[in-house]
Amino acid sequence: MSTRDRSQGAASDRAYGWTKERILDGRYEGGRLISEGEVAEGIGLSRTPVREAFLRLAAEGLLRLYPKRGALVVPVSASEAEDILEARIFLERHAATKVIQAGRQREAAEEMRRILAEQKRLEWPDPRFTTTDRDFHAALVHAGGNALFDEFYSGLRDRQLRIVHSALRHDHAERPRIILEEHTRICELLEAGDEAGLHTLIADHILAVGNRYRPG
Repeated sequence: MSTRDRSQGAASDRAYGWTKERILDGRYEGGRLISEGEVAEGIGLSRTPVREAFLRLAAEGLLRLYPKRGALVVPVSASEAEDILEARIFLERHAATKVIQAGRQREAAEEMRRILAEQKRLEWPDPRFTTTDRDFHAALVHAGGNALFDEFYSGLRDRQLRIVHSALRHDHAERPRIILEEHTRICELLEAGDEAGLHTLIADHILAVGNRYRPG
């Protein structure tokens, strides 16, 4: 590969990461039309790497391309968000049950508390607050020990982040504090082996985010 090709690839990666970050954290809201020129100017690149980045994001379902007009940021629809939340509740409850039945709740709770400590050091609207939120829940699914469920849960990552960001934008005063409190309680219930209490809190916690989600 030539130096020029490597440079072009690095520019495309930069444009991809820059644009995707703004889609996931809501700075580019669902339903918004963005142009190659707008992104190129924002990041300080030519349009060619931006065009390549748009193609990658379209392949991931985050953008819908309209020749000579730009790209539409594809919103997570209300029905899709509902399906994602339902899947999350199922997977996290299942993992909690598996962890408790296997007697691994102390180790799992310890790892989740480590991630929670990181989240407590962050303040919304720092985008790391939501990525750490996702990591906290992913740690529970991973502890369940089902590799296929783990992979499926990871595949929900981008849409999960968009849903949580949207919910926090519409309830930024109280929701971050409540999230941290409920995460603390989830760790306590898991370590205590309280399967019924944990199942209830997992559902309430996830649905509370869904109730605050606004597509777009």
